[in-house]
Amino acid sequence: MSFIPRVSRCYLLIGLIISSLLMSACTAPSVWLSRQQLSPSDIITLVNDSSRSSADKTNDLTRKPVEFLNFVGISSGMVILDLSAGGGYTTELLARAVGVQGKVYGQSPPRPPGSPVLPMGRLTSAQSLEERSLRSNLKNIYPVIRAFNDPVPNELQGGKVDLVTLVFNYHDLVHQGIDRDKLNKAVFEALKPGGIYIISDHSAKSGVGISEVKTTHRIEESFLRNEIVNIGFKYVGRGSFLENKDDPRDKNQPDPPQLKDGFILKFIKP
Repeated sequence: MSFIPRVSRCYLLIGLIISSLLMSACTAPSVWLSRQQLSPSDIITLVNDSSRSSADKTNDLTRKPVEFLNFVGISSGMVILDLSAGGGYTTELLARAVGVQGKVYGQSPPRPPGSPVLPMGRLTSAQSLEERSLRSNLKNIYPVIRAFNDPVPNELQGGKVDLVTLVFNYHDLVHQGIDRDKLNKAVFEALKPGGIYIISDHSAKSGVGISEVKTTHRIEESFLRNEIVNIGFKYVGRGSFLENKDDPRDKNQPDPPQLKDGFILKFIKP
């Protein structure tokens, strides 16, 4: 009968546990690696990548992509839904940030029946996303055509999303008659616990609420914030990098010409 001293048995057991953990790390994708938050220097490198289009780099002047991604706390491997993706500026930026292990779904609503044919050379949102995916070799962009009242694709429903973004278009949902409670509840259900909801928009004067969404294309920050919190989200912070305190906030485009005052808010699903 072999005899192993008690102390030796303890060291042997510890060694076996460490070996098992190392083997698991080598044979299965690491959760840590798939959710590594990008550092500020990573983000600067990403934004300065020479393969980004000149049009996007021009938009950087007002969109502040470095500050935006740092505010989000973007991580590789995230699953993201970009609402009202439009031409895909934000969608592509997010797709570059999450890397090959992540996925970014760019949502746009279907064109209303009887809509005029688009002029030659003008693309729908879904076509723009497809073009971006091919041009930049980003295979993690997925165009989604769904109504705002039901924006989440089937494969993302039931708490599978890490982040939802809605950039500068929340005010449009108001004058388009979108059921915002229904949209925000769909976002809430799609996000994982701890999932993030980011909304940015153009600032209206205090007390304006939603009365100027179709004229100045602005919305009062506190009004928007309260709508999201009332759904069940927890408000966790705002960014100041879109602010322009010199903007009178009384017109769609400030007079004299300058950057439009904006805000960006972060919410989480408890």
